[in-house]
Amino acid sequence: MNKRDYYEVLGVSHDADENTIKKAYRKLAMKYHPDRNAGDVKSEEMFKEAKEAYEVLTDANKRAAYDQFGHAGISGNSAGGAGAQGFSDAFSDIFGDIFGTRGGRSNMHRGSDLRYNLEISLEQAAHGAETKIRIPTMEKCETCHGDGAKPGTSPKTCPTCNGHGQVRMQQGFFSIQQTCPKCQGNGKIISHPCTTCHGVGRVKHHKTLNVKIPVGVDEGDRIRISGEGEAGLNGGPPGDLYVVVHLSAHSVFRREGDHLHCEIPISFSVAALGGEIEVPTLEGHAKIKVPAETQTGKIFRLRNKGIKGVRSHDKGDLLCHVVVETPVKLTVRQKELLEELEAISLTDGSRHSPRAKSWMEKAREFFSE
Repeated sequence: MNKRDYYEVLGVSHDADENTIKKAYRKLAMKYHPDRNAGDVKSEEMFKEAKEAYEVLTDANKRAAYDQFGHAGISGNSAGGAGAQGFSDAFSDIFGDIFGTRGGRSNMHRGSDLRYNLEISLEQAAHGAETKIRIPTMEKCETCHGDGAKPGTSPKTCPTCNGHGQVRMQQGFFSIQQTCPKCQGNGKIISHPCTTCHGVGRVKHHKTLNVKIPVGVDEGDRIRISGEGEAGLNGGPPGDLYVVVHLSAHSVFRREGDHLHCEIPISFSVAALGGEIEVPTLEGHAKIKVPAETQTGKIFRLRNKGIKGVRSHDKGDLLCHVVVETPVKLTVRQKELLEELEAISLTDGSRHSPRAKSWMEKAREFFSE
């Protein structure tokens, strides 16, 4: 019986790409597979024909020969006569691409990401800085160049999984993949391990890195340093290093987003009479005019004296919280003056201490109820 044209079998054009061919075959394979059509001889033949066409048209050399000479060009090389078991392999080829396993499981593994907690000062966060850190990591073994085998030897393909790293179990229409118990998924067997890394391909190492701290970083921000994590396995790419920022407590300021807060103690006389005080900022000193009769809790806002965050356009503000300080360790003369002031104030309490007067009235109303 004359064979049909492979492109006609799969229902694709002669210039169809590999993905189009795969999709067409997958559709036919699912339709005509013997497990779905038990005892149907015609379906089995259709399945065999589709598989043969797929295997030829997805092989660059076979496809070129077929396009030039037709079936004669691949005589003796085509799959032909594939049965239900043959479907498992072809099915694996198609779906293996989805999971990155075509032609055997890839044994390359990306290295793990690393985390480093970095404590910095408020000044470093505000202005940016550069610092050095020393981190422990796993790096490629220089003795065996990362393959884990003793110099002069090389890893051998695992005979159990044929280098795939996985073994397949067929259960009816479905096949289940499991990690190869012989090579633990590596696909290779190392008969003579490297004496430096003991066959792992990586060794523990400490390295020193320069870390640039961007202007405005805040508590919990992460600085990603690409490729500075642990080395990959079997030639895989390295992971990344994430430097997590933590701000140390400051003796004067407390940060809240882009704003800074600080407490400013002022004397009893300055609070009552008013005056000018000097306050610290991250850029130096600034002066604040304190109006007369200032109370504890009064907030003075200094615009643009805070921090410009990493994602901010402008600086925040500095908020100065006033705390009226009660004098301590008074001299006899100071006590006399305060007692005299108190006596004078009591003659017109509502005028000199309106808050205390109001509070006393509210307290009396409460107890009289």
